[in-house]
Amino acid sequence: MADQNVPPRRPRDDRGWDGRQHHSADSYGDPTASASYGYDSPHPYQGGYPAQGDPREQYGDGYAHAGQPAPAPRGPQWVGPEGLGRPAPARPAGAGLPTLDDDDEPGRKVGRRKAMVALGGTAAVVAGGAALAMTPQFRSLFGDEAAAGDATGSAVTDGTLARPSGQQPSTVRTYTEQNESYMGSRAGEALKKNAPTGGRTFSGPAAAAAETTVTVKTVLAKDPILHLARRATFGATPAVVADIKKQGIDGWIRAQLDPDKIEPSKAELKLAELPTQALSVQQLRDQRDKLNEQGAQPEREVVDATLARQIWSKRQLFEVMVDFWNDFLHVAADFDGGEVYRTSFDKDVVRKHALGSYPEMLVAANKHPALLIYLNQKDSRKDAINENLARENLELYSVGVDGGYKEGDVRQAAMLQTGRGVDDKGQYVLRVNQHYMGKVKILGFTHANTFSIKDVNNPTTKEIAAVDAAIDKYITYIALHPSTAKYVAQSLATRFVSDTPPKSLVDRLAKSYTSNNGMIKPVLMTLFSSSEFWAAVGQKVRRPMEYLVATYRTLGVSPEASAKNDNGDNKRTPFARGLRQIHDKLRELGQYPMGQPTPDGYPDVYIAWTSAGTMVNGWNEAGEIIAGYRTSFTYTAPEKLVAKPPATAGAYVDALAQRLIHQKLTAREKNLILGVAGVSATTKVDATFNGAITAVARAILASPQHHLR
Repeated sequence: MADQNVPPRRPRDDRGWDGRQHHSADSYGDPTASASYGYDSPHPYQGGYPAQGDPREQYGDGYAHAGQPAPAPRGPQWVGPEGLGRPAPARPAGAGLPTLDDDDEPGRKVGRRKAMVALGGTAAVVAGGAALAMTPQFRSLFGDEAAAGDATGSAVTDGTLARPSGQQPSTVRTYTEQNESYMGSRAGEALKKNAPTGGRTFSGPAAAAAETTVTVKTVLAKDPILHLARRATFGATPAVVADIKKQGIDGWIRAQLDPDKIEPSKAELKLAELPTQALSVQQLRDQRDKLNEQGAQPEREVVDATLARQIWSKRQLFEVMVDFWNDFLHVAADFDGGEVYRTSFDKDVVRKHALGSYPEMLVAANKHPALLIYLNQKDSRKDAINENLARENLELYSVGVDGGYKEGDVRQAAMLQTGRGVDDKGQYVLRVNQHYMGKVKILGFTHANTFSIKDVNNPTTKEIAAVDAAIDKYITYIALHPSTAKYVAQSLATRFVSDTPPKSLVDRLAKSYTSNNGMIKPVLMTLFSSSEFWAAVGQKVRRPMEYLVATYRTLGVSPEASAKNDNGDNKRTPFARGLRQIHDKLRELGQYPMGQPTPDGYPDVYIAWTSAGTMVNGWNEAGEIIAGYRTSFTYTAPEKLVAKPPATAGAYVDALAQRLIHQKLTAREKNLILGVAGVSATTKVDATFNGAITAVARAILASPQHHLR
């Protein structure tokens, strides 16, 4: 029987991972530690896929055959539902975090480190501004006393051991499931209590914004224009806020949903300085040796280009959706083949369909060499079936782990997809002589899967198309399945609304997805026209990449090189070199575009990203940006961020906060920041804040208002 051709399945692997993929924040600033993770060195971890305690059985043919490394912790260890039970790693004397300013300057009323912790503590702890306890490791960095409360309790508040919120996050695989697992903690329960409840859909986004009252607790200004700018872009800027005011909420959203009509930014025009991004798959194959000699890395340049668009593109909603799909339909940039195929996957699959049809995106993905290689589909044939892609199509890319499929469905799907692969020229090919023939039944989809082919070793174009169409029909079927509608809806609501989105909203988004045959624009319009979206002010915390990108945006960094630029790399332009510096920093922080090595994408809930080390590392990097140390770009001098700085410290802090976070700080936060500068509100200051402007601006960027979106 065909089932006997499926590779044997080994018992699941319960071992933990050895080593890390990314730099540890505790080694930030330690050149010896960083050097040990050089990009030309082998990956430091050992062991195989899947992650420890995977609730499903391990693949018979692991991903190692495609060159994928095993998953590793994202940067420093994040706080999950299990808390931080493991002891903190020992750090050598004088090394590691924090690199914030010294506390012991004479006459300083408030230590800068403690002030930053007090600011950021309320920031990244609970969306809405309700304080959750800092981790013991975090407090020990600063010598702080224990904070009240408990952020790291291990008690499961809902679900069962067999379902997501009853599992540890390391044991779950799907994009939505891992979000739910994190939310099954005590900290997750605190978030749920402050989330918006049910609502309704209005005639349009502006009407929904006008009629919705924000009742959740939050430190963010309850301004619908700022709320839209924070959620539908990678960070509000004065230009974005002005555009929304000028076009109106409805007009701005309509324009963003038609990105081809938005002019490219200067930075997007400069993407020509990333030479591999303009090359086709064939050109990348043909020029492989030459590119290697030049030190070009196409799989890294596609990440660099994505970051440039996130920071500077005017098509912000489009870029947010590209990032969403890069997590949902995830193909890592760093896989064996990514240097040739990942740029094309970005252009021809994700970006082509990001605001279009998800069924068409999934069909295109299943014919793209990047996905076929990444998940070993190129090796699957009727006499040696590999089920990796068939499983992920169901578990990750469509109906989800709770979508109703069974193990038999996975195997039937794997048989149907046999024969799809990549030819010697690096192009998609369907080898009919390697395609399993025979009736299949998968999650309600049935197909005879038999074809009149005279010579399977020399099929006609029409015969190949008939087999291809049968597989496409199945892919389209699962992409339009009711469980997929719910899965996409849940994921979109989690991205745009809340870590615990109301069921009422998820149901309406799923209905819109189904009634519009998987078209994404109508679903987004339903979302933006829903009261739940406008009621959820402050209910999302920026992940590390989102925090850093928002920092570049709000500081008004320009893509042109500064006059101080020292072009020490004649192989790359200052722009290209600067993007790589951002890329490398995000690797330290544990999140970067297309960075997750396994197919599940990054989690999209706050609880998954509560890391003391990464938070401080981000603040330190904000200080570097404010000071203009990255000379590959042009920076606004911190003393010029406010056009006409007030003469007193208190008024200056108010003006700087308005410029950077678009609202006032609370009285407590303002006093903490004045303490960072060692002054009172009435102290006379110059444009440099008496020499403390960088520290003051960085402290504002450590506030809850900048961490929340």
